[in-house]
Amino acid sequence: MRSNEMRFVVNWGDTDKAGIVYYPNFFKWFDIAGHQFFKSCQLAPVKLEEERGIIVPLLDAQCTFEKALFYDDLITIQTKVAEVNRKTLKLRHEVFRDGNRVAHGYEVRGWVQKMPEGIKAVPIPEDVKDILQENIHTKLKENFTSYNA
Repeated sequence: MRSNEMRFVVNWGDTDKAGIVYYPNFFKWFDIAGHQFFKSCQLAPVKLEEERGIIVPLLDAQCTFEKALFYDDLITIQTKVAEVNRKTLKLRHEVFRDGNRVAHGYEVRGWVQKMPEGIKAVPIPEDVKDILQENIHTKLKENFTSYNA
Protein backbone atom coordinates (compact mmCIF):
# COMPACT_ATOMS: atom_id res chain seq x y z
CA MET A 1 0.00 0.00 0.00
CA ARG A 2 1.07 3.57 -0.68
CA SER A 3 2.85 5.59 2.03
CA ASN A 4 4.23 9.06 2.59
CA GLU A 5 6.60 10.68 5.05
CA MET A 6 6.88 14.27 6.25
CA ARG A 7 9.19 15.93 8.76
CA PHE A 8 8.92 19.11 10.75
CA VAL A 9 9.99 20.81 13.96
CA VAL A 10 7.59 21.13 16.89
CA ASN A 11 6.68 24.80 17.36
CA TRP A 12 6.45 26.58 20.72
CA GLY A 13 2.72 27.14 20.16
CA ASP A 14 2.19 23.36 20.00
CA THR A 15 3.16 22.93 23.65
CA ASP A 16 1.27 23.40 26.90
CA LYS A 17 2.39 25.21 30.06
CA ALA A 18 4.58 22.24 30.99
CA GLY A 19 6.39 22.44 27.63
CA ILE A 20 4.88 19.17 26.40
CA VAL A 21 3.04 18.96 23.08
CA TYR A 22 -0.67 19.50 23.75
CA TYR A 23 -2.50 16.34 22.65
CA PRO A 24 -4.93 17.87 20.07
CA ASN A 25 -1.91 18.81 17.98
CA PHE A 26 -1.40 15.15 17.09
CA PHE A 27 -4.80 15.20 15.38
CA LYS A 28 -3.88 18.45 13.60
CA TRP A 29 -0.66 16.79 12.42
CA PHE A 30 -2.56 13.69 11.28
CA ASP A 31 -4.83 15.93 9.22
CA ILE A 32 -1.85 17.74 7.68
CA ALA A 33 -0.09 14.43 6.99
CA GLY A 34 -3.27 13.04 5.41
CA HIS A 35 -3.59 16.02 3.08
CA GLN A 36 0.11 15.77 2.19
CA PHE A 37 -0.41 12.07 1.52
CA PHE A 38 -3.25 12.79 -0.91
CA LYS A 39 -1.15 15.45 -2.63
CA SER A 40 1.78 13.03 -2.96
CA CYS A 41 -0.33 10.68 -5.07
CA GLN A 42 -1.98 13.36 -7.24
CA LEU A 43 -5.25 13.15 -5.29
CA ALA A 44 -5.05 16.57 -3.64
CA PRO A 45 -8.38 17.37 -1.97
CA VAL A 46 -8.75 20.61 -3.95
CA LYS A 47 -8.15 18.73 -7.20
CA LEU A 48 -10.60 15.97 -6.22
CA GLU A 49 -13.30 18.53 -5.49
CA GLU A 50 -12.70 20.53 -8.68
CA GLU A 51 -12.30 17.59 -11.07
CA ARG A 52 -14.54 14.91 -9.56
CA GLY A 53 -16.85 16.73 -7.13
CA ILE A 54 -15.38 14.55 -4.36
CA ILE A 55 -14.53 15.52 -0.80
CA VAL A 56 -12.85 13.26 1.76
CA PRO A 57 -14.36 14.15 5.15
CA LEU A 58 -13.00 12.74 8.37
CA LEU A 59 -15.29 10.08 9.86
CA ASP A 60 -13.16 8.71 12.70
CA ALA A 61 -9.75 9.36 14.26
CA GLN A 62 -7.72 7.78 17.03
CA CYS A 63 -4.30 8.36 18.56
CA THR A 64 -2.24 6.40 21.07
CA PHE A 65 0.42 8.46 22.85
CA GLU A 66 3.57 6.57 23.82
CA LYS A 67 6.14 9.28 24.70
CA ALA A 68 6.01 13.03 25.22
CA LEU A 69 7.18 15.48 22.57
CA PHE A 70 8.67 18.89 23.31
CA TYR A 71 9.39 22.24 21.69
CA ASP A 72 12.00 22.05 18.91
CA ASP A 73 11.81 18.25 18.54
CA LEU A 74 12.30 17.17 14.93
CA ILE A 75 9.57 14.66 14.17
CA THR A 76 8.67 12.44 11.26
CA ILE A 77 5.13 11.34 10.48
CA GLN A 78 4.77 8.25 8.32
CA THR A 79 1.35 7.86 6.71
CA LYS A 80 0.26 4.60 5.09
CA VAL A 81 -2.92 3.34 3.52
CA ALA A 82 -4.22 0.74 5.97
CA GLU A 83 -7.52 -0.11 4.22
CA VAL A 84 -9.42 0.79 1.09
CA ASN A 85 -13.07 -0.17 1.42
CA ARG A 86 -16.04 0.45 -0.84
CA LYS A 87 -16.73 4.05 0.31
CA THR A 88 -14.05 4.71 2.93
CA LEU A 89 -10.33 4.54 3.36
CA LYS A 90 -8.18 4.32 6.45
CA LEU A 91 -4.83 6.07 6.82
CA ARG A 92 -2.46 4.91 9.55
CA HIS A 93 -0.07 7.50 11.01
CA GLU A 94 3.08 6.87 13.04
CA VAL A 95 5.00 9.71 14.70
CA PHE A 96 8.75 9.31 15.27
CA ARG A 97 11.46 11.30 17.04
CA ASP A 98 15.06 10.18 16.50
CA GLY A 99 13.80 6.94 14.94
CA ASN A 100 11.69 6.06 18.00
CA ARG A 101 7.93 5.89 17.71
CA VAL A 102 6.22 8.32 20.09
CA ALA A 103 2.60 8.02 18.92
CA HIS A 104 0.43 6.23 16.38
CA GLY A 105 -3.13 6.38 15.18
CA TYR A 106 -5.42 6.54 12.22
CA GLU A 107 -7.98 8.51 10.27
CA VAL A 108 -10.98 7.06 8.46
CA ARG A 109 -12.13 9.24 5.56
CA GLY A 110 -15.22 8.93 3.42
CA TRP A 111 -15.36 9.17 -0.37
CA VAL A 112 -18.19 11.67 -0.68
CA GLN A 113 -19.67 13.36 -3.74
CA LYS A 114 -21.07 16.86 -3.65
CA MET A 115 -24.45 16.98 -5.39
CA PRO A 116 -27.06 19.74 -5.79
CA GLU A 117 -29.23 18.04 -3.16
CA GLY A 118 -26.33 17.62 -0.69
CA ILE A 119 -23.51 15.18 -0.15
CA LYS A 120 -23.55 11.40 -0.50
CA ALA A 121 -20.99 8.65 0.08
CA VAL A 122 -20.17 6.97 -3.23
CA PRO A 123 -17.94 4.03 -4.19
CA ILE A 124 -14.23 4.75 -4.57
CA PRO A 125 -13.40 4.36 -8.28
CA GLU A 126 -11.07 1.58 -9.37
CA ASP A 127 -8.44 4.02 -10.71
CA VAL A 128 -8.22 5.64 -7.27
CA LYS A 129 -8.08 2.26 -5.52
CA ASP A 130 -5.21 1.30 -7.83
CA ILE A 131 -3.32 4.49 -6.88
CA LEU A 132 -3.89 3.96 -3.15
CA GLN A 133 -2.84 0.31 -3.29
CA GLU A 134 0.43 0.90 -5.19
CA ASN A 135 3.56 0.01 -3.26
CA ILE A 136 5.13 3.49 -3.40
CA HIS A 137 6.78 5.46 -0.59
CA THR A 138 7.33 9.20 -0.96
CA LYS A 139 9.16 11.67 1.24
CA LEU A 140 8.55 15.38 1.23
CA LYS A 141 11.68 17.14 0.05
CA GLU A 142 11.56 19.91 2.63
CA ASN A 143 11.15 20.00 6.36
CA PHE A 144 8.28 22.06 7.67
CA THR A 145 9.06 24.42 10.49
CA SER A 146 5.58 25.86 10.39
CA TYR A 147 2.26 24.38 9.36
CA ASN A 148 1.34 27.48 7.45
CA ALA A 149 4.35 27.20 5.14
